[in-house]
Amino acid sequence: MAIHPVSSAADTLHARATRKALVRLLPIMLAAYFMAYIDRTNVALAKTHLQADVGISVTAFGLGAGIFFVSYAFLEVPSSLIMHRIGPRRWIARIALTWGALSAAMMFVQGEWSFYFLRFFLGMAEAGLYPTLMYMVTVWFSQQHRATVVGFIYLAPTVALIVGNPMGGALMELDSAMGLHGWQWMFLIEGIVTMLVGVLVWVSLPETPRDAKWLTSEEAEILSARATAGGEQRDSRIKGNLKSAFGRPFIVIVALIYLFNQITNVGIVFNLPSIVEDLNISGSFLIGLVSGSSGVGATIGVLLVPVVHRRFGNEVALIGVLAALTAVLAGAYVVSSSPVMQIVLIAVSMIFVFGTLPLFWSVAMARMSGLVAAAGLAFINTIGLLGGFLGPYAFGLAEDATGNPSAGLWVVIACSVVGVALTPLLASAVRKEDAAKAEAEAAAVEAETAATVSR
Repeated sequence: MAIHPVSSAADTLHARATRKALVRLLPIMLAAYFMAYIDRTNVALAKTHLQADVGISVTAFGLGAGIFFVSYAFLEVPSSLIMHRIGPRRWIARIALTWGALSAAMMFVQGEWSFYFLRFFLGMAEAGLYPTLMYMVTVWFSQQHRATVVGFIYLAPTVALIVGNPMGGALMELDSAMGLHGWQWMFLIEGIVTMLVGVLVWVSLPETPRDAKWLTSEEAEILSARATAGGEQRDSRIKGNLKSAFGRPFIVIVALIYLFNQITNVGIVFNLPSIVEDLNISGSFLIGLVSGSSGVGATIGVLLVPVVHRRFGNEVALIGVLAALTAVLAGAYVVSSSPVMQIVLIAVSMIFVFGTLPLFWSVAMARMSGLVAAAGLAFINTIGLLGGFLGPYAFGLAEDATGNPSAGLWVVIACSVVGVALTPLLASAVRKEDAAKAEAEAAAVEAETAATVSR
């Protein structure tokens, strides 16, 4: 009879500690990711200005916008392994300071090669940020809360889409002030703000529950215990755990679906301002404001989809449904001739494109932890980042071939269809993964029971 009250008391303690962690951690994590998204995507607002002022062609812009993700992807896993050794706080602060400085340096772009160079090094500097944030989720939050927490973290890029584009557009209205172009002011000011966020992370972000002075010892212990859920944090070396981190079928399939999602996601985000401009909307601020409508849909997605997931479950099936809905809306955009309807369709499609993101990470986090989680989550993000390179480049090629910025919506349709096709494979791989885990746990219990009996 005593079991239920104890469990109830523990659940109450855990709920209180989780609320504290959400209130204290998320604003800092969101600030870092918000500025990361601003600094990687603000170049979209400068697209036509870079073409006019320094002669960067549409294809060169697509290559330069995407090359950020090549260096980012190349260093994602090494960066995450370093983070696991030195701790998330110092690593996020280092990342923010260096990428902020390089973002500000974008004001010195003189042509295509300097554009490629700075975008490449900006990707190197930012590598590891997102998987570090995801790793912190595995350290602080239980599996039941992770889809919701990741959804909250994705508020950073969605809000960045809403306010970042108008904010960047407003900064670009400083054109000719002190002899600088508007896009130079945008890069400079946003880079400086990012460096200030790095300082905030250094002084304010605890790495584990036990480091948080605002938690009691009991709250810290229950957060850690329920986050690790069985002590899998024992993996302390990547050697010997390569298959666990990179080679399990469900990880590979999640990474592939994420790849095609990111081709769609980043392709739209980096080209939406030029799509809006092509609809005869003029003025940097107004273009930024209309482009920000996509962020409204994205925000709805990251808040609504985790709620749907909690109510109906089966996150894998939901991933497939969202990919199918994205394909349908992209097809509707292609056949529509109304500029207003096209903007609405893009905004609504972002509900599904962004809303599916918390589900990817929930599927992965439930099945890895410790160093394996740091490496495995970075691997998934690395594959997704390749989509970040391919998306802008594919959209650029489509626009060059047709002269129409909206031609990239065919890329969206193709990628969404592939995502739907991969979903049954993911469902099968997840079932096998969970069955193998259950079998291993049963064998461990049986062995422990036999050892107890023999003693």
